[in-house]
Amino acid sequence: MFSLPSLPSWLPGLSSLEWGSSLLDSFLQGLVGAFGVSILNNLLKVYFFVSCANNPELRLEKERLRARWASLETVHLAGLALILTVIGARVAALVVLEFSLRAVSTVLSLSKGSRGTERLRLYLLCQYSLGCGLTCGLSFLQEGSSHRTLNLLLGLGLAALLSTVAQRLCRHVCRLYELHSSQHYCGVCLGLLASAHGLPQLLGRALAVAFAVGDLAAVALINRDFLSTSEAVRFWTPLTICYTLLVIYMQEEQRLHPGLQSQIQTVMVRMGGLFVLLLTVGRWLDLLGILISLLGELWCLVGVRSLLDLCQIQGFSSQKPFVSAPVQPQSSDPAQPQGTTAS
Repeated sequence: MFSLPSLPSWLPGLSSLEWGSSLLDSFLQGLVGAFGVSILNNLLKVYFFVSCANNPELRLEKERLRARWASLETVHLAGLALILTVIGARVAALVVLEFSLRAVSTVLSLSKGSRGTERLRLYLLCQYSLGCGLTCGLSFLQEGSSHRTLNLLLGLGLAALLSTVAQRLCRHVCRLYELHSSQHYCGVCLGLLASAHGLPQLLGRALAVAFAVGDLAAVALINRDFLSTSEAVRFWTPLTICYTLLVIYMQEEQRLHPGLQSQIQTVMVRMGGLFVLLLTVGRWLDLLGILISLLGELWCLVGVRSLLDLCQIQGFSSQKPFVSAPVQPQSSDPAQPQGTTAS
């Protein structure tokens, strides 16, 4: 039966071809992770723009979202794909586990009044970790596959298609949402007008599934390097303590200072803690991966800084669901004369 050979088997005499195939697979995984981050980013922009368009007090923020350049988004996508390609599976696994612990702790400690705002901020801050989770999941699921490169190419095609659809939706909403929603002209815009308030819940469920798969893959990728249980315990014990201390510090810091500068300081503390941890139980290549991860976190923060500013607006996430008729028609009934009473 005919079967497509894997890339290294095409020229088995070249020993460097296996390394080249591994690099190609890592690049494809990085591209899939970057496209996944792009999908999340564009859908969040759609939600924020619809929220601003339905609130006259947020007219300035709406224009800032509309003024985003498509060329900068392409540069952001390419840079993130390159970063996800070179960090390595071990460092990506550590980043995923660190964010998952932080996300669970944040969700459990949220008060009812600030739950919506904190979850939106969490969705914005998870973008680099989401890319790492997707690359970890693909690396684990495709490990040992005879058609690894072909499978990654198919996954890349699907991710690119979904990213293109999300990007076109974002552009359509930014240009024509106000016109279409007021004139009841476009089904997409009317659907967003009626149910855009449920978009964060939908994204939350999708992120929960993505990070659950990423966490399982991360634990498996890290444990495969240990030859005995004692080595695993020697690694996981300081890792758990370090993560717990980081979570406690970051929650208190973000509660006191929720701005962009505080987020940058939090990233520095997180990556610094992982760097110190890997100095004792890691490899030298992992230390380089931590420095690259620091660049990736800052790279993603720069891309969502305007959305983070919107999260700080009082009552932004507690807006009521969008009504289906933003323009109220004027009443044509003649006014009743004063003094008349209903019979």
